[in-house]
Amino acid sequence: MREKTSSTEYERIARLSSVCICNNLRRSARLVTNYYDKLFEPAGLRVSQATVLVVLYLAGVQTINEMAEKLELDRTTLARNLKPLTHQGLLTIAPGSDQRTRLVTLTPKGEAALLKVLPLWEQTQSYMVEGIGEANVSLLLAQLSEAAALTSSD
Repeated sequence: MREKTSSTEYERIARLSSVCICNNLRRSARLVTNYYDKLFEPAGLRVSQATVLVVLYLAGVQTINEMAEKLELDRTTLARNLKPLTHQGLLTIAPGSDQRTRLVTLTPKGEAALLKVLPLWEQTQSYMVEGIGEANVSLLLAQLSEAAALTSSD
């Protein structure tokens, strides 16, 4: 390991780990995601998969581009994430109006899976809200929106 050049440099680097908004958001997001995923296991879905099904349920048939925009994912990542859901028969992907467009549709099996995960989500969400506190959840969601808005103001 390289020798520390100064205590100031060491302190600056230590702050990168301890107070970096991005690092802390990512760490927290991984832990919370893993918690939701564990509790969603009886439904056979991960929280990220349930979110995809929610978009289709609420908005109806979507192109991959439309879904990617709603989920704020790049198209390639979304397409990769749709494959297991397609293999499970939870959604279908069919050609759209031209060669470049693919339409994604929630199947009856996908809707059933979403309805199966709903009470698990409600239970998990209630636990998290109770632990964090309702007022703090509202504040947290507002602050997360503000942080996201800062990144898209360019």
